[in-house]
Amino acid sequence: MPPPPRRHFHNPRQPGPQAPGGKPPIKARAAQGEHGWDPVAAWYDKLVGESGSDYHRQVILPATLRLLAPQPGEAVIDVCCGQGVLFKPLLAAGISKITGIDASPQLIAAAKVRHGAERGLRLITADACAAGAWADGSHDAATCVMAVHDVADAAALFSNMALALKPGGRAVVVLMHPCFRVPKQSHWGWDAEQKIQYRRLDAYATAGEVAITTHPGKATGEQTCFHHRPLAELLSAIGQGGLAVTACEELYSHRRSQTGGPFSKAEHRAAQEFPLFLALTARRL
Repeated sequence: MPPPPRRHFHNPRQPGPQAPGGKPPIKARAAQGEHGWDPVAAWYDKLVGESGSDYHRQVILPATLRLLAPQPGEAVIDVCCGQGVLFKPLLAAGISKITGIDASPQLIAAAKVRHGAERGLRLITADACAAGAWADGSHDAATCVMAVHDVADAAALFSNMALALKPGGRAVVVLMHPCFRVPKQSHWGWDAEQKIQYRRLDAYATAGEVAITTHPGKATGEQTCFHHRPLAELLSAIGQGGLAVTACEELYSHRRSQTGGPFSKAEHRAAQEFPLFLALTARRL
């Protein structure tokens, strides 16, 4: 029996198969004279749009809002906000003051086009890993959705998130699951004898940068950089930044293959056993 089709690594912030080796990744580091995701901002804005990708709408955003439990009148800061996919749900929840920060001037400009008329929305172009006046201790809650693996200095990111919060303020962080979704090192496999689909990891413990192509099949050469960190390093960075993790959820795919297919039962089981995303809630120490 032939194996099911190989599933490619997918990241709603960085979709598509991996870039071929040898090309330098685009890194979101202001110190190097770059502006976040500006080189791929138009592509990313078109991909995600106002409401997000399928994974955003069905899995990521509902979990973020449930864990954040925003209350009317609160002030919330969305760190690495991109074009503001979280703004509309926050406004619908009655949040009266929203701050969005992103290193990409083009993505902030896209956020202004999409949401600029909203009252109480403040948009700032700034490197989330660098000191800034926006981290002023005035926010009740902070979010960072599908962006931790985009930054080179996770501890600095978490430190600024903590500084942006009031004492005891809460944070929600959602990212690609570091234990099961490692670019170029995690794959689906098929065991014909046991008739199960399994998750194969070729490497996990070694932190590193992985180049991701942004236009699969078009050979434009544009890439982003995925920063893989094992779970222990990630949790340590959160603590070093001044945040204490209070809860953790693993988020699973909502997608299912066609029922009745030769591999559907195994694929359904695998989708329920191997999470795509990791969601953490934390408090400012």
